[in-house]
Amino acid sequence: MNAPDKAMPGAGLASIDHWIGGRVVPGASGRRADVFNPATGQVSGKVALASADEVALAVASAKAAFAAWADTPPIRRARVMFKYLEILNQRRDELARRITAEHGKVFTDAQGEVTRGIDIVEFACGIPQLLKGDYTEQVSTGIDNWTMRQPLGVVAGITPFNFPAMVPMWMYPVAIAAGNSFILKPSPLDPSASILMAEMLKEAGLPDGVFNVVQGDKDAVDALLEHPDVKAISFVGSTAIAQKIYETGARHGKRVQALGGAKNHMVVMPDADMDQAVDALIGSAFGSAGERCMAISLGVLVGDAADKIMPMLAERTQSLKVKNGTELDAEMGPIVSKAAQDRITGYIGTGESEGARLVVDGRGFQGAMAGAGCDGGFWVGGTLFDNVKPDMKIYREEIFGPVLGCVRVKDLAEALELVNSHEYGNGVSLFTSDGNTAREFSRRVQVGMVGVNVPIPVPMAWHGFGGWKKSLFGDMHAYGEEGVRFYTKQKSVMQRWPESIGKGAEFAMPTSK
Repeated sequence: MNAPDKAMPGAGLASIDHWIGGRVVPGASGRRADVFNPATGQVSGKVALASADEVALAVASAKAAFAAWADTPPIRRARVMFKYLEILNQRRDELARRITAEHGKVFTDAQGEVTRGIDIVEFACGIPQLLKGDYTEQVSTGIDNWTMRQPLGVVAGITPFNFPAMVPMWMYPVAIAAGNSFILKPSPLDPSASILMAEMLKEAGLPDGVFNVVQGDKDAVDALLEHPDVKAISFVGSTAIAQKIYETGARHGKRVQALGGAKNHMVVMPDADMDQAVDALIGSAFGSAGERCMAISLGVLVGDAADKIMPMLAERTQSLKVKNGTELDAEMGPIVSKAAQDRITGYIGTGESEGARLVVDGRGFQGAMAGAGCDGGFWVGGTLFDNVKPDMKIYREEIFGPVLGCVRVKDLAEALELVNSHEYGNGVSLFTSDGNTAREFSRRVQVGMVGVNVPIPVPMAWHGFGGWKKSLFGDMHAYGEEGVRFYTKQKSVMQRWPESIGKGAEFAMPTSK
């Protein structure tokens, strides 16, 4: 992303502003940043970068809307979500096109992202059932006890560039259905999806102020973290920032759910179906140009699986269809930004200098090969390393690009030790045809999300998403029932009536009588 530009958008450039109180609010900070089409490298718009004052305006709007929305019966809140679901299904391709235009991922992948976000909206439509509490009569003579879950107030989500629709939908449908008001701070790299979602929520009948969007950078994030009226923060991004968000938010008395980085392994056993394993490695390593936290960036090849699979991987990596994401036969699109492109090519050079064998070098991919007008785009081809070692930087660190490193190990025990020793614990996959191997691996691996013959084990909407170790800061996973718990607080009520109250003060701890 270019340095902030104080100029207003020029002719033909889209202006992406804030959404506060049910309408677009032009940026007033005097700061804007370029938004690019990654396939061409051309500037397509200018996004506002909020000041602390603009964040405060959004918080005030959300706070003003909260009381009435929280008091709205859950079934009526669910009806708004049902209407939103209907609109999303009608306009899903419009949303996917905006994602492809600013992120660069292929259109079919953008469609899949929107669909997985819609799953969370469907889950949130069941909020009347999800908010039901527990009731026990006669916990003591004449006394009944029950629990209820109530919304927190104003909550916020800080979301990354790689899923500009799905990751926000991990957050706001559940938060809003539970009775909170919500502020979204999307990535400035691909911000347009946020405004389209806001427009659709308004069309669905969501009251003004319940959902707000503040565009911006670190200034907006800091303002949200420090504002006393923001009760909870959800974040998805790199581990370093996730830890900072968690620590800063907690210091300011907020509930925080911060999902960090990943270095996901796929263990391939000698008895695996090699054709299926190759398909899985190629799709999960290079889909979305590797720019997703559940991408497989390390293949762990057990025994003679390495010699079987490496030639197949090399051929498939070289033949990837890397094109403008608008081409329907594209398998991989561009990198999101020039800075990300430079970072990824730097990692490839580092891996080569560290002694890993560079089987396929994606640095030679030229934009002209991707199609007309793509010469200036941000391109890196699929890259494949063999003989990667655990002490190498390309093994330890998250590259977040189309780079697959392969590690050779002798047996399952060594593979487990390798995975469990890594500081990240987001996702892992095992390809095998042996049930006992799969069972033991699933029990013993120290990772939050496990796939058996499933390359990208992203849980469905009602199960919840989250890793272990440095991949998650906080106690509760995203969406699912843990998401409902994150965005609500439990209240316990005990009651009795005068006829059952004995005379005289009681000075001992109450017990069941």
